[in-house]
Amino acid sequence: MHIYLPIAGLSVNMLVMVLLGGGVGLLSGMFGVGGGFLTTPLLIFYGIPPAVAVASSATQITGASVSGVLAQVRRGGVDFRMGSVMVAGGILGSGLGALLFRLLQRLGQIDTVIALTYVLLLGSIGGLMAHEATTTILAQRRGAKPRRSQRRHHPLIAWLPMRWRFYRSGLYISPLAPFLLGALTGVLTVSLGVGGGFVMVPAMIYLLGMSAQVVVGTSLFQILFVTAATTMIHAVTTQAVDIVLALLLLIGSATGAQLGSRFAMRLRPEWLRLLLALLVLMVAVRMAVGLTWQPGEIFSVERG
Repeated sequence: MHIYLPIAGLSVNMLVMVLLGGGVGLLSGMFGVGGGFLTTPLLIFYGIPPAVAVASSATQITGASVSGVLAQVRRGGVDFRMGSVMVAGGILGSGLGALLFRLLQRLGQIDTVIALTYVLLLGSIGGLMAHEATTTILAQRRGAKPRRSQRRHHPLIAWLPMRWRFYRSGLYISPLAPFLLGALTGVLTVSLGVGGGFVMVPAMIYLLGMSAQVVVGTSLFQILFVTAATTMIHAVTTQAVDIVLALLLLIGSATGAQLGSRFAMRLRPEWLRLLLALLVLMVAVRMAVGLTWQPGEIFSVERG
């Protein structure tokens, strides 16, 4: 069954959109990522205009994050103090991202910038994740004992002024570090339609040194509020949010996030990371191919 999307200006298969939302929600619950790094490219592949894909996927990420956060709160997996600092930074970053988005729209370069940035981000992060996961799996097969990772924040963070105690995360660091990290994800959320979790989760582990027990839940907590703010910003400034598309994605993502949280408790983390890395790299390659081949329509027309 097909349905017409008023803002996107085309008809889509309802089942395909719901399944897409469900798959992204599954990733959200399993890895603590918003899922927008896959939602937006897949919507573009399907034929949705990039600006509409970015704005509408932010709405879908909000729904997936609500479901995921509820599951994590029940397990005690959210550091609310750390998450609140990241939310404050994320809201500031959202405002900066909105200015950047509008500037690129006026210059007529928004489609190219979105695709090129995705290729660079997904390619680099997917490669690092694949290397780390593969190294761990090979070491286990050789019978090597896994090294106990010492949770220590990056030396640069120790130079930042002021220090707070984040008891749930087991940290005593400057709040400026999570604030700046939240601001970065806010910019990414507005300008690219990503939740920022695929950047935030590794940064929380390797830069901040947070406890693994609260990384996923705290990431989803921050993503929830920042994507909600992003949705309002896009609705007011760009008018690119297609509510029909967002609702179809939300229907699937809410259920998928709950299932993902359950799977994450049963599957081995190194294999999950490897699977996610392969998905990320596949999307990066597909978008790179799209940049090198001439499209059927060179210019995109948007509603004034």
